[in-house]
Order: sequence, then structure tokens, then C-alpha cells
Amino acid sequence: MDENLISINKLSFGYGKELLHKDINMQFNRGKVSAIMGGSGCGKTTILRLIGGQLNPNSGNVNVDGKVVHEQGREGLRNIRRKMGMLFQHGALFTDLSVYENVAFPMREHTDLPENVIKDLVLLKLNAVGLRGAHKKMPAELSGGMARRVALARAISLDPDIIMYDEPFAGLDPISMAVICDLIRSLNDALGATSIIVTHDVAETFSFADYIYFLADGGVAAEGSPKQLLASKLPFVKQFIHSEKDGPVPFHAEAPSYQSDLAL
Repeated sequence: MDENLISINKLSFGYGKELLHKDINMQFNRGKVSAIMGGSGCGKTTILRLIGGQLNPNSGNVNVDGKVVHEQGREGLRNIRRKMGMLFQHGALFTDLSVYENVAFPMREHTDLPENVIKDLVLLKLNAVGLRGAHKKMPAELSGGMARRVALARAISLDPDIIMYDEPFAGLDPISMAVICDLIRSLNDALGATSIIVTHDVAETFSFADYIYFLADGGVAAEGSPKQLLASKLPFVKQFIHSEKDGPVPFHAEAPSYQSDLAL
């Protein structure tokens, strides 16, 4: 069995004439938790959209389980996505559906399972994230951390081979953040899944990720295990990991001289 479930090969992508990614190469291994990090606007979430087939590359390709994503037709893309679970940045729960109905939704949409089996599976997934007792609640009754855990239960409802997380720690208190970190690691290992996390949170991600990519200037600026990156002497990596304000990543956006702007 191929170790790489997902490979990104010489991929370039941009909007209009401006390229966001230039000849990027990445591999995401089976059973591993990988993270994509970098400054705001460097295209981290775009990588997830390219993997899911929401966007097509300008050149190069994304290969998922031996299939080039952008070459798939409607049915082929549906089959690839069937293997994926997605935790959106703000949970994206259906506000008019209960916790139970949110988790049951993918099962009803993509399978022909009878309701008694769906019930057992929903309660099992909610139990895995510690929220079986909250199955009757509505999203508005949940805290931010609880809502994120319900969204995670929904993301794993079909036992996906690939789980993608878009900023899973955003807006969480330290306790909720620690719970989500533990769940990502334990669920990945229990399912034998391939997990990809887009995040800015260095300390949390370095505590449990197997491999990390840093994006900058349209490419992969650095990659390696947390231990390797902590020892890195690259200025960009050091600045990001240690939250230093001075370094290769500037505070000010590129602009003409201040005097020339004032003269307008």
C-alpha cells in the first residue's frame, strides 16, 4: 500500500495573473497528522480546497489515493470526497438542526443506512468527542468548544480516510484547545486516518503533529518534524515559531513611499 495517500506535485495556483502557489510539492502520509502553517494570506486554506477539488490548479496536480483530483468527473470527485471529512474554521453547524441531526446528516445524505443504525452511529461519534449527553441540544445552546467538537463528530461520521481541519483552535479557551488537540490525535490514530491541519497555533500543533510544512512567498519555506523545525536556523521559521516581530516577514504591506502617497 502506498504510504502517501495525498501528494501535491509541482502545483501552481493563482487568481488571475498573480500566483499564490508556485511549484509546490507536499506529501501527506497514511496514519499521520500533518500541519500546514504560515502567515495570513499565504494560501494555507487554499491547499485544502485544492485537495477537495473546489479549486483546480493552474499547473501540476493533487493526487488522492492514486487519482488526480482535477481530472475527475462529477462522480469521480464525489467518490474522492466521500473519503474526506472536513472541520470548518467556525464549525459550520446547521443552526436549525440539533446536535444529533447535524451528525446524522452526512449518513443520511451519503448512505442507505436504516435509522436505527444511524442512531447507534451518531451516539457513538458523539461519545467519541464527549458529547453524547448533548445530542438533543441546538447549536445556539453550545459553547464554542462544544460546537467545535460536534463539528468534529460530524467530520468523522463516515469514518473518512482523510480528515482536514481549517483553523481548529481559533477562538478556543486553553482547556477547549487542549481537548481538541487530544481528539485530533486520538481520532486520527483510532481511524488510521490521514489528518491535515491548517493553523497558526505553534505550541499546540508542535505538541502532537508528525510533520509540518511552512508556506511563504508562494512555496514551501521549510518542512520537517516538530523537533527538526524547532532546531531550524532559517530566519522565517525562527520568527514564526518564537513570535518575533522583527524578521523576514514584515509588519507593513508592500507600498510606495509614504511621501508619494501623501502627494496624491
